Amino acid sequence: MELWMAAVFVVIVALLIDRTVGELPNRYHLLRWIGNVVGFLDRKIKNRSSTRTKVMGALSYMLVFFVFWLIMMIICSLIRNGLDGYMWDIAGITVTLGEIVWMIVIAFMFKMTFAVYSFRRHCIPIQNDLREGDIQSAREKVQMIVSRDTSELDEKHITSSCCETISENLVDSVISPAFYFGLLGLTGAMMFRCANLMDAMWGYLNDRYGKLGFFAAKFDDVLGYLTSRISPAFVALTAWIFGYEYRGVFKAAKEEHSKTPSPNSGWPMTAVAHAMGISMEKKDVYVMGSGDLPSVDDVTRCYKLVERTSALFILLITLPVFVLLGMYVQVLVEDAIFGLLEMML
Repeated sequence: MELWMAAVFVVIVALLIDRTVGELPNRYHLLRWIGNVVGFLDRKIKNRSSTRTKVMGALSYMLVFFVFWLIMMIICSLIRNGLDGYMWDIAGITVTLGEIVWMIVIAFMFKMTFAVYSFRRHCIPIQNDLREGDIQSAREKVQMIVSRDTSELDEKHITSSCCETISENLVDSVISPAFYFGLLGLTGAMMFRCANLMDAMWGYLNDRYGKLGFFAAKFDDVLGYLTSRISPAFVALTAWIFGYEYRGVFKAAKEEHSKTPSPNSGWPMTAVAHAMGISMEKKDVYVMGSGDLPSVDDVTRCYKLVERTSALFILLITLPVFVLLGMYVQVLVEDAIFGLLEMML
């Protein structure tokens, strides 16, 4: 099978897996495994105050990335090169068993680095609680998706928390891993995903993590710099197609993005807030947008806008870039690893 056909198949199947199957149970999920290794390293590193701690943090990132990247690449390489003896002719296209399994495995691995539809699964139960008047249950559920104290939040700030998380994760959970997958295949997706997860676990400005998480936090900011700043363009495009407010989206993002502590998260958040005509508020930290705080129904509008933006980005950017570049990088790396395995064995 031609590589461009395989690339199209991988991206489409990954989207379909995300839409129909969703996330694996937590115990089997790639991010849980990465998190377990990061937690293990966290427990082993005792010195948190010296300059050397920053070096330990950088080496920890490299170790985590290398371990999981190498495992994924070995699996893909062995499948593609080890199951090539069975061949079929399907609609004039010659394909081997190894190619079929290989494409499905890459699609599955790619899917584990991004999530388009997961936040509706978190937010719908919160919406149901609010509609039933059970605000305490809604507070407990929203605590699972935000880091702030939710014990005193009213309904409007619960719905705002949902919309903030959904819109922020447009970049962290979709555009960034999909962009780097398009450029470098699984190498790029894992490069971003490890940095982003380690930033979430270690990126705190305190005595314990201030130095240890320095590299992961900065590298995550670097990798998200471009993707966060192009996200308003895709929010505006989606808004135009699906009847949201598209005029002034990028202007609003440019003017208000600096309200968030993160240098990158404000771009998609302010873009989504403007497109929806709402405001989002984290008490004593920021207020963005010019409308009212979101209603329960606005949460649905928010995740639909972000899901559609995500799908458009993957189809318009990730797919063609992966066809032209990322798939060739993927195969090149796999072949190099397979050659090394043959030499060793």
